[in-house]
Amino acid sequence: MDGKIEIDPMITHKLTLEQINKGFDLMHEGKSIRAVVEHYNHRRYHESLQNLTPADVYFGRGEAILKQRERIKRATIETRRLLHRKSAA
Repeated sequence: MDGKIEIDPMITHKLTLEQINKGFDLMHEGKSIRAVVEHYNHRRYHESLQNLTPADVYFGRGEAILKQRERIKRATIETRRLLHRKSAA
């Protein structure tokens, strides 16, 4: 263990930001050892991370997500060009 305590196995609940009050209730009732709110790392996009979540970057999903976004963007632009050409004709 090298003087370190593993805290991840102690997580008893994973909550969304909307469930934060439930987390406090569980704590006050003694039903939760450690609850984690998964908003910041798993749901909140960070501008400094190219609008990815920290979890996306940490787990190596970032490049795939950015490539998918680029494909969607190109398809959307092409669709808009076709619609514009049709309406201009």
